[in-house]
Amino acid sequence: MLRDAAYPNGRGTRYGCERMSIGASLILIAVGAILKYAVTASVSGIDLATVGVILMVVGIIGLAVSLVYLGVLSDRRRGEVVRDREIVRDRDRF
Repeated sequence: MLRDAAYPNGRGTRYGCERMSIGASLILIAVGAILKYAVTASVSGIDLATVGVILMVVGIIGLAVSLVYLGVLSDRRRGEVVRDREIVRDRDRF
């Protein structure tokens, strides 16, 4: 079986991109929640709570897109396998 050089794992994805996109989305959500709810420090010119909300929103959108994309791919991978076989009997049993 020949594999495309761009997709070395043979599944049509580059190095497990599904897991990375979900993982990256979860990390964005976690970092955003930490900035929003746990950090009390202030930086001049930047509102850390707003940055946290932006990161959480981007993470949630990325997670939703990743799950929809995985759902579409899993439907395409699970195609029906139809095999027609001819039944051949060597001899009849009595």
